[in-house]
Order: sequence, then C-alpha cells, then structure tokens
Amino acid sequence: MDPSAMLPPGLPLIHCVEMHTSGEPTRIIYNGFPKLTGTLLEQRAQAQKEYSHLRRRIMLEPRGHDDMYGAILCRDTELTQSGEADMGVLFMHNEGFSTMCGHATIALGRFIVDNQFNTEILPSERSLRYDAETKTTLVRLHAPCGMVEIQVPSLGEGQRADTTRLVSFTSVKSFATGLNITIEISPEFRWPQLGQRTSVTADFSYGGAFYCLITPEELGFPAGLAEPNKSQMGFATTMLKAAANSRPELRKYFQHPDATELGFLYSIMLVERIGASSDDAQNSVGEETGLCFFANQQIDRSPTGGAVAARVALAHAQGHRNTGERWRYQSLLSRHHGGLGSFAGTIIDKGHLPAKDDGKEPISFVRVKVEGSAHYSGYHAFVSEDEDVIGRNGFSLIDMGL
Repeated sequence: MDPSAMLPPGLPLIHCVEMHTSGEPTRIIYNGFPKLTGTLLEQRAQAQKEYSHLRRRIMLEPRGHDDMYGAILCRDTELTQSGEADMGVLFMHNEGFSTMCGHATIALGRFIVDNQFNTEILPSERSLRYDAETKTTLVRLHAPCGMVEIQVPSLGEGQRADTTRLVSFTSVKSFATGLNITIEISPEFRWPQLGQRTSVTADFSYGGAFYCLITPEELGFPAGLAEPNKSQMGFATTMLKAAANSRPELRKYFQHPDATELGFLYSIMLVERIGASSDDAQNSVGEETGLCFFANQQIDRSPTGGAVAARVALAHAQGHRNTGERWRYQSLLSRHHGGLGSFAGTIIDKGHLPAKDDGKEPISFVRVKVEGSAHYSGYHAFVSEDEDVIGRNGFSLIDMGL
C-alpha cells in the first residue's frame, strides 16, 4: 500500500530521504520543493527570500527539531548545465541556508551513487564516473561555496556504495584569515565564565564557510571538553559570536575575496588538541576534538566536515601541518563511541589565491581530503494542512525563549 494513500487527498508532498553522518542528520529533499531558478547562489537567495517558511516547516518541529539539517537537490545549476557538475545542492538549517556542509556532502555522495539510475534523482543524460582501479565513483557536487568532488567507494562496477570504506571529498580552497586575533568583549556580550577579562584570543579560518576557532580554556572553561557544559558553552559562544559580529574591525576575517555572499561568520568552534593519535589503525599523525556551534546555536553531532578543512588550513598556516599528513578529528559523540564516526583530514594540494589589491600579499590556501561515513535512517513524505496553524510553518522552542 502506498503510505501517502493514508493521508487526506490533494495535499502536496515533500519527499525526503533521511541519513546521518556520525550522528549528524541530513534530510535530503529530492522532490516537492518549489523549482528554483538562476545560478546556484541566486537559487540560494531565492530560497532564502521566498521559501524560508518551507525550510522552517521541513527543519523545525513538529517534523524536525532545532538541530535538524537538510539538503535540497538542485539538478539545474550553471555548472550542471555546463557539464562540470553532476548535481547541485542547497544546504539548510534552523536559521537559513548555509554555503557548505561536509557531513551532508558525505551523505549526498553515498545517496547519489546508490540512486544514480533513478531519473528522479540523477537526470538520464548524466552518468557518474567509475574508476575500476580504485573502485570508487566520482560525484561532482556544486555547492554554494563552489565545486566539491566526492569519491565514493563502490561495489558492482560502481552501482552502489561500499560501506566498508570511507567516503571522501576534496574541499574548496581553504585558508586561514586571522591568527591569534584579539576579540574585545564589551559589557553587553560578556558571559559569567569570562570573569574579569574584557577580551579573548581566537583564530579565523575558511573551509567553505567561516569559522571562529577557540579553545574551551580561552572561553573560560578550564576543564575543556572533558567536562562539557552544553548550556553554559552555548551561551558563551552565542555572546562571542555576537561580539565578533558587532566589531567592524573583525569583518575582514570572515570576508571571502571572491564572493560577498560567502562573507559571514557561520560558526564558533571549540577545539581541543589531544596530540598523538590514540588509534594507530587509523593511520593518523595526531587527533583533536571539537564542539561546533553553528547557525542559531545548533550543535553538530559530527566532527564537522567544513570545519575539518578550516582547521587543517589553520594548522598549515601555523606551521603545524604538512602535505600528506593525515589528522583525525573527533566530535564529542565519536569520542564517546571510542572513535567510531571520527573524520580524517589530509592536505592534498596547496597554492596561493591572487591578491585583489596592489600591495597585498596573496592568500595561501590548501585543499583538504576529508573522510567519513554516512548511513540511512529512513524516509518521509511531509504534508501541511491549511488549518494547521501551529505546524504549517514549523516552530522552535528556542525562538520562543523556552
């Protein structure tokens, strides 16, 4: 029996497949979202302007929650039309539409490979490239931040993903924008753990979105991530993000040299370096743990793929990371599970972005191979009834102050 037959007739359906990457959800919307037009960045702007009510409906309660994450498949973009990309995507969360998401990229790579012969997913005139030597399938994903190449280990001449091996993607050009930056904290933005201090020191880096990276100790939590307090750390990072956004002199640290649409501070991430890797089987030089607060204070359950690229770029700028060195990245969830679900990041290329203004130094960038795995958790067909005042456009208890 068609499950939709149990619903009142005539209601438009929004079809989604549910996946998670290291515990972080990706709700993949493959049918039922209104058609968007223009370049991918124009589609993102259109979605933000015209369809935020649908984003809220799909992401928030009663169909989701404040920490839900989504990805809208965009079959027609300027790069899919030119043949440079296989698929486009818009990422969305509790606050809006982001420019990059690593955990969702890993999930999308597996999903697209598994469903490449379904013309509802991948148009019939497109075909994915299978490498018989490496037994991987290439998915060229057009994200708002640029082109991301995903390598999906595959079975049966590339017909389905091989879940015994890790999916990987190559990041966009990633670069540090500010090292050891002092952030003045005016009285209205201070939090209890700051004590008598009036500033903190943090780093800024880009991995498809801009991250402010700070240690828990610098934020005022001497126990670090060994004893995380979600509520207190959430409030402190909210205040820090507001403080950073309030200071015009800091804007240069989260401005992209090529696209003004990418110029915003996406996340405050707490980072804790452990040192030598605890698992030699992972073939890693070292590892560190992070806790990512992004958008409207969502907490990433995964190690955060875009932030892995940003953190690798930062470590390279600090002189701590060389090409080919594989570093392991833990979330609190993967660490709780003995390392299962951790990501890995490796520099595979580096170079310089040309200076836009005379006299300015070119920006050093790296491209990072980010590895992880994703799994299915179900599917949905969402509806909305006109009489449903509470559930029609979604709601958030956080937005209500509860």
